[in-house]
Amino acid sequence: MMARLSGCVAAGICLFCFSALAEGETATPAMRPFPVTWGKLNGCLIDFSSLLEKPAGKTGFITVRDGHLATADGKRIRFWGVNLSGKGGLPPKEHAEVIAERLARWGINCVRFHFFDRPAPNGIIDASRDDTRRLDPEYLDRLDYMTARLKAHGIYSDINLNVARSYKAGDGVRDYELLGFAKGLTYFDPRLLELQREYARALLTHKNPYTGTEYRHEPCVAIVELVNENSLVEAWMDGRLRGTNTRKNPGTWTDIPASYAADLTRLYNEWLAENVSPETLRRIRSEASVPEGEWIPRLSPDQFPSASAERFHTEARFYMDLERGYFLSMRRFLREELGVRSLIVGNSDHGHGHSGYPIVAGTSLLDVVDGHVYWQHPSYIRDPGTGRTVGFKIPNTPMVVDPLHSTVVQLARTPMAGKPYTVSEVNHPFPHQFACEGIPILAAYGAFQDWDGIFWYTLAHAEVVGTEPRIAGHFDLAFDPVKMTQLAACAASFRRGDVRPADRTVLRSYSPEDVRQSIRLKNRWELSPFYSPGFPAALPLQHAVRVESLTSETRIPTDAGVGNPIRSDTGELVWLTQGKDRGLVVINSAGSQAVVGHCRDLSA
Repeated sequence: MMARLSGCVAAGICLFCFSALAEGETATPAMRPFPVTWGKLNGCLIDFSSLLEKPAGKTGFITVRDGHLATADGKRIRFWGVNLSGKGGLPPKEHAEVIAERLARWGINCVRFHFFDRPAPNGIIDASRDDTRRLDPEYLDRLDYMTARLKAHGIYSDINLNVARSYKAGDGVRDYELLGFAKGLTYFDPRLLELQREYARALLTHKNPYTGTEYRHEPCVAIVELVNENSLVEAWMDGRLRGTNTRKNPGTWTDIPASYAADLTRLYNEWLAENVSPETLRRIRSEASVPEGEWIPRLSPDQFPSASAERFHTEARFYMDLERGYFLSMRRFLREELGVRSLIVGNSDHGHGHSGYPIVAGTSLLDVVDGHVYWQHPSYIRDPGTGRTVGFKIPNTPMVVDPLHSTVVQLARTPMAGKPYTVSEVNHPFPHQFACEGIPILAAYGAFQDWDGIFWYTLAHAEVVGTEPRIAGHFDLAFDPVKMTQLAACAASFRRGDVRPADRTVLRSYSPEDVRQSIRLKNRWELSPFYSPGFPAALPLQHAVRVESLTSETRIPTDAGVGNPIRSDTGELVWLTQGKDRGLVVINSAGSQAVVGHCRDLSA
């Protein structure tokens, strides 16, 4: 009875409307407080915890079956999750049960532990030392207890290894103050590779006293992620491998120091000697105007257009080989040395201002392919003198009026045929007037595309229980009345598969040459997100789409007709636009219905 009643409650939360202002209307209508508090819920009708099998991992480890996530006994499972970032995932033990119980009620069945490779209290690294090589006993205990309470309520965990670790003098890392999060460098520097393995061993072989199991043997740990939004290929595309940084404590997306750039150039020349013919090496050397006996320099992005195909593709192969080698060696380490049984994710395809295929060529070697996207991520304004953030900009326009650049379409470029696909970060960042559209649209189309998991970023970066309700940043959901309500309303529809998968799957393939060439396609923003000239961006709103191969002949379908409205091949989803400022999405399945967008102005 409770499950049926709570389903009725959710069914009432299905009209997510907004409208352009008519002449004479006020821009700020009268509003009433709708606080979200994190105390014990008594008598709350909304309870989707019956959808969760308890404890998480009851039948064994999550596995892959027929290209999708499945429980150990062969049942299909979809993850409807949230991130817990830094301190937000390390609450005092007396608060852990409150959070776990609330998430279970909301239908959340997996939590991504993110940003906790930081010094305590914002992470689990011991802050009292002059290195980052020891775990903090108190905050590791908090992680243990939080994981155990989540498990008891049927909620799995996704453990991130390398996200935001920065280094100290005692780590023995060269130029440690100049590295930031060391993005790119973690793929090839011997000391950073050693420290990654050391951290993984310390954490994953640690026995959780509240579950009685080491994390490497813990079936409630569904996924272990190697790195987060960190790609050597991407760093090359973005000009972050030139070796120009001399500033201490740089930002996240920074160029590498000169000493590491020299190391990378040496590795490149050693790779050339082993992987290309003497004739090819002579031609590249001649093009670079470098005499015999000197290192051949690496290309920077401003040189991509003029470089010969031979030189450009050779260097692209080098970076892609380094990434693949890293993923395979870390998989061997986790599987063979540590005995980790959880599924392994390499990295996420996350930057839609460039092609993702060179990155996915490496990540798809592992168990699960993953993607990130944000609708209108804040653009930060920096002080040119200090580099500090002094403001931000968000366009604040609705996604329903721009279906071909929607989160659905952007994320749809990444899934590989025969591999599970998860979205481990997505959001309509705050403040956004039209944020109510994000969760129901992606839940519906994610089910239509038959994706395996969606994790909203992020529940919180700080403690929530006993905290005054306020939205603390662009990404925190915990006190957002719109998003928290929708998380519950859409959990059942996504996890039950109320919107049925597409009737037809459209496959496309790319040759290795075209994968590499996609890095330097002209007019890249016009080709985003698919970087496949002629491929209809509306296809993911009509059919399921997958990449069949990145190592065969290029085959890109171009014959799909696009109408308005755009209708899914199942007939359950309709996306209508009118002009540049009106849009509407209608979800009409047997289990869930919703109308999202300019409801007053349009009819689908």
